[in-house]
Amino acid sequence: MSTAKFDRAALEAMLVGLRPKLHRYAARMVGSTIEGEDIVQEAAVKALAAHDGGAPVERPEQWLFRIAHNAAQDHLRRRQRERSRMTEADMTGMEDLSASAEARLAAAASLRSFMQLTLAQRSAVILVDVLGLSLFETCEVTGATLAATKAALHRGRAELKALASAPDDMPVPKLDPEEERRLRRYIDLFNARDFDGVRALIAEDIQVDVVNRTRLQGKKEASTYFGNYDRISDWALSLGFVDGRPAILICNPQADRAVRGFVLVDWSGEEVVRIRDFRHAPYCVDEADIRFGAD
Repeated sequence: MSTAKFDRAALEAMLVGLRPKLHRYAARMVGSTIEGEDIVQEAAVKALAAHDGGAPVERPEQWLFRIAHNAAQDHLRRRQRERSRMTEADMTGMEDLSASAEARLAAAASLRSFMQLTLAQRSAVILVDVLGLSLFETCEVTGATLAATKAALHRGRAELKALASAPDDMPVPKLDPEEERRLRRYIDLFNARDFDGVRALIAEDIQVDVVNRTRLQGKKEASTYFGNYDRISDWALSLGFVDGRPAILICNPQADRAVRGFVLVDWSGEEVVRIRDFRHAPYCVDEADIRFGAD
């Protein structure tokens, strides 16, 4: 696709189509499906702004991944959680070993496992083994040399293999009693379809983000959100955790509590000030470490 034909509408359509892949990359880069979605949104805003500012776009897919890659790096710097367990070596002439077994291992690895890799290893393994980019496309996204990319890929694969054989000793998360009380009240009212009771909990300036769909501001707009749930019956809410964070799980009552989405609720005292609903972002559910809370 040439630069001349790549107009804003084409960019917006590409962002929609690539969103699951961009999220898969971002979530593994930062170790969180929730923060991965934040990065995808940030990358989309930056891409549209750059396009509107006249930035040349010759290979749009690689260009978008480069923006997401840089946004993930910025996020990690802000969070100050970048880890470096190995130094990169210049291993020129190393053979490209992107075998199907490597790809299966990388695709099945947890977000926590990827966070044990260095940033360069993480990028190389995700782009090559998870998303299927070539080594040259990976170099274009990350800005690294071919030799450094091969070295990072080789070492990242070796580290993932070692991690895959290690026992998973991740402790079961625990909720603060006050936060559990607030969440259970919200869930109980929602499951009882007492949406007037739910509305009584939310702040006047409530912000509702239906991820991958729409954003609503204030109680009046938020009423449409609750109304949509009131009109359907394919859900039941449960207390749980997503990537170790307290969350409300949206389950399918006809499918043995199969999780179809999740909701994050932010509080200010006893008022709900923000709701983030991931029901319409199935790619986030696929990537998340989801656990049910105690009944």
